[in-house]
Amino acid sequence: MKLNVTRQIVLDTETTGINNNGIFYKNHRIIEIGAVEIINRHITGNNFHTYIQPDRSIDDQAFAIHGISQDFLKNKPRFSDISEKFISYLNNSELIIHNAHFDISFITYEFNLLNINVKNIVSLYKVIDTLELARKLFPGKKNTLDALSIRYNIIKNNRPVHSALLDAKLLAKIYFYMTSFQESINFESYDEQKNSNMSIVKNNKFQKNSLYIRLATVDEVKCHEKYLQYMTLNNNKCLWKKYEM
Repeated sequence: MKLNVTRQIVLDTETTGINNNGIFYKNHRIIEIGAVEIINRHITGNNFHTYIQPDRSIDDQAFAIHGISQDFLKNKPRFSDISEKFISYLNNSELIIHNAHFDISFITYEFNLLNINVKNIVSLYKVIDTLELARKLFPGKKNTLDALSIRYNIIKNNRPVHSALLDAKLLAKIYFYMTSFQESINFESYDEQKNSNMSIVKNNKFQKNSLYIRLATVDEVKCHEKYLQYMTLNNNKCLWKKYEM
């Protein structure tokens, strides 16, 4: 039997700068890429992470966010050095990105500079923007990663600096919570979950007939009957009264 496999990549980047609206700023470059693989809602541990030499200065505003210096990046690979490995990692997946327009714009810009056949990431992959999803779930509220992680009780305090890989891992957990109405939440790796499932199967026999039945108290029954009488006032029909024994 062929199983349906859903492969998702949670992606985040850090850059040399942004404009005041927090969107793509032409001529700025990517300096870090972090990505986390999810298969059928299981974090596999197959991550992609690299720092990148941007061949340009880093704005003070951006440095205050991620703390990555030009000196730290001077011996790191350029985007052209990692582009093939990166695009291969993304193949056969859908992308999960917070404020997707920002990251997609930078990634597209980097590929365009290479003059290869990757012109628009959006045309290659389905993209889920968790910022748009958060705005639907929490309209009018602050929906940054920090705000969402606090809202879902994942971390208590804002992080001093951002990291693409750490943010991707954080977003993966947030995404599970945001979509928990679809499927169950699981933060374990695939192998950990498989071992956990085997343990459940082995110990399943003791779970039979273990449900505890809690009967209503006398006071609770009286309150219920009083409420049913209230519902039957003014000749209103009460279905519960109809089926009383």
